[in-house]
Amino acid sequence: MPTIPQYRRPAAGTQPDYRCDTYVSTHKRSPSRPLILLPQTLSEITGPVFGHDIVRPTDSDLTKQHAGEPLGERIVVCGRVLDEDGRPVRNTLLEIWQANAAGRYTHKNDLHDAPLDPNFGGGGRAMTDKDGYYRFITIKPGAYPWRNHHNAWRPAHIHFSLFGDAFATRLVTQMYFPGDPLLPFDPIFNATADEQSRNRLVSAFDWEHTVPEVALGYRFDIVLRGRDATPMET
Repeated sequence: MPTIPQYRRPAAGTQPDYRCDTYVSTHKRSPSRPLILLPQTLSEITGPVFGHDIVRPTDSDLTKQHAGEPLGERIVVCGRVLDEDGRPVRNTLLEIWQANAAGRYTHKNDLHDAPLDPNFGGGGRAMTDKDGYYRFITIKPGAYPWRNHHNAWRPAHIHFSLFGDAFATRLVTQMYFPGDPLLPFDPIFNATADEQSRNRLVSAFDWEHTVPEVALGYRFDIVLRGRDATPMET
């Protein structure tokens, strides 16, 4: 019978709580009773394997998905996906979605009074290579109001979704930008109590991957589990 590996549980305070008092929508969706941790079985750690054949070359370049050029500042977002021991996680599917340069999503429920960009859809996909490396070309998203509290504005951010070997191992997180003045005021960013863990959500300016006369580079490494795990949305 195959051995079922046991993942390390994150240390207290290094992941966002299910309920955050300043993040209003968590009041209704957070559990009201203590959680019951179920043992991990083969159905949680095995399943469909994603391959390169489902990801097109243009999926990782959000500036080349339409007939024209999108508005805004081009950026390169790259990094590595690592396990708790610093080893690369290969052939992992990453999906991103984001607002456009004006701070608006291409979604019917986004009623923000900001212009849509017909040449920017806001979604992309990429696979990690043998070293766990991924790369996206996109537009730096704008901040936007979200009505969580008086004068509430979300910092510029990009949503990341990572699929493991099974759908049940999907993880979701957000990447922020260094020096953003809105970070101290954002309840979602500050829902992670531990400051060091929280700052793992902030990308680093990357001169090496900055493309001359084209795009600034940002590095965002994602650690899936363990003591140094990237905070994930629950």
